[in-house]
Order: sequence, then C-alpha cells, then structure tokens
Amino acid sequence: MAERRWTPSPLLHASAALHVAALAGVSALPAAWPWALGAVAGNHALLGAIGLWPRSSLLGPNLRRLPADNARRGQVGLCFDDGPDPEVTPAVLDLLDRANTKASFFCIADRAARQPALIDAIVRHGHTVENHSWHHSHRFAALGIRAIRREVGEAQRILTDLAGRPPRFFKPPAGLRNPLLDPVLASFGLRLATWTRRGYDAVRRDPARVERRLVRNLAPGDLLMLHDGSAARGEDGRPVVLTVLPRLLDTVAAHGLTAVSLEVVADD
Repeated sequence: MAERRWTPSPLLHASAALHVAALAGVSALPAAWPWALGAVAGNHALLGAIGLWPRSSLLGPNLRRLPADNARRGQVGLCFDDGPDPEVTPAVLDLLDRANTKASFFCIADRAARQPALIDAIVRHGHTVENHSWHHSHRFAALGIRAIRREVGEAQRILTDLAGRPPRFFKPPAGLRNPLLDPVLASFGLRLATWTRRGYDAVRRDPARVERRLVRNLAPGDLLMLHDGSAARGEDGRPVVLTVLPRLLDTVAAHGLTAVSLEVVADD
C-alpha cells in the first residue's frame, strides 16, 4: 500500500516541546538539570504507560469502532487474532460460512508462512488477512524503531505474498505499543486497529464469561475481538472460541446487526 503522511498526535507535539524546553532550560541555567531530567523522565514514563493502554488514541489514530456510516447500517466488526491455527482456523471458517458472516483475521506472519493453505482458505472464504506482526514478540512495546519496522515490514511482505493483497490494518501483540509505531505504520500505509471489546478467549476457559464480555451492551459499530490462534480450551477440551462464536453470531443477528470484516472501512 502507498505510504501515508504521518502527523504526530497533539501529545507527541507536547512531548517534543517539553524536550526542547528542558534542553533550553538547562542551557540557560545548568543548575536546573535535575528538574529538567525529572520532567523528561516523567514524560517518558507517561508515554510508556499510554502505550500499555491498547484502546488509547493519544499516540496516534486507532480504529476502536467501525465508522459512523457502518454503524448506521447496523454493522459490527468481527476480528480473529493470533492465527492461523491448523485446528481452530478451519473450524472458525466453517462457522462463519454457516452464518454467512465475514471477518478479518489478524495473522502472525511467521505462523502464516508455515500454513499457507490456511491463508488461502481465509481469502477464498471472503475474509481479509491483516497484519499482526512477524513474530508476535511479547517485547514489541519495548522495541526500537528499526526492530518495529522489521516486525511490521516483514509481516506485511509475507502476508501480501500469501493473501494476494496487502493488509490495510495492523494490531500490535496484545495491543501494546510505543510512540515509535505510528510513523512506521504510516510508512507502510497501515492503520492501527484494536477493539471495542474483547472476550479474553485466549486466557479464559469459561465460554459463558467470554460471551458475556462480548455481548454486554452490544451496539452498532462495535469492533469485537476473538482468537483463532492461542485459543484457550474449556473444561471439555474444546477451544473456547468454537463454543462462543455460534452464540455470538446468534446474538448479533437477534439484535438486527450484521457482522462484517474491516473491508467495509473506507480508506482515509
């Protein structure tokens, strides 16, 4: 995809101004360096904390809900993360087919490269493949810009080759990031996407609890996240997502809503 222009968020503008002011202050009054250092350290701590808030848009644009036009059409977004998985992904595709529903699959490129037939199946069933990093590193939010660029860029290359089209959206591992991510995404023409709510189906073994989190106050425009990879298993040994998904789709339909992929989101 074409590179898009990166515009720093107001918070990042303020952070840059604080750094300039601290440097100017120390130049004018060297004895003030502890205060300047404290202000800069506090600013970095704040930015780090905000990066641990997945649904925040303070570091840059963040798709947390479908646009208003899609909400007016009664659409809710449906996304699956951490796949593809040779057992769970095909079963998820079958359930989506039965409900005539589309979704977006945020795939880990390293896994996708080992399961190319599953990426082909996702595309053939009419869903979209999106970028969920190359290796899904748990250190992603602590990476420098070169490592972030490699994680995002290699995943973009691999997934484009496998799916036949470039992903349009990126979701960092666990939604955690730092201020260096947004300019990297802009250079690849990607947009950050997270969620309105998630069911924690990668860690919770109780399908009823997962389902309640997803459907509580369900409304048009909501963006719902589940996992076809790293799926937790219920007491019956069945992946929780496979128990929750049919119930979720029934609830969506009962509310007069339609579950869709992120393909419905217009480009900027």
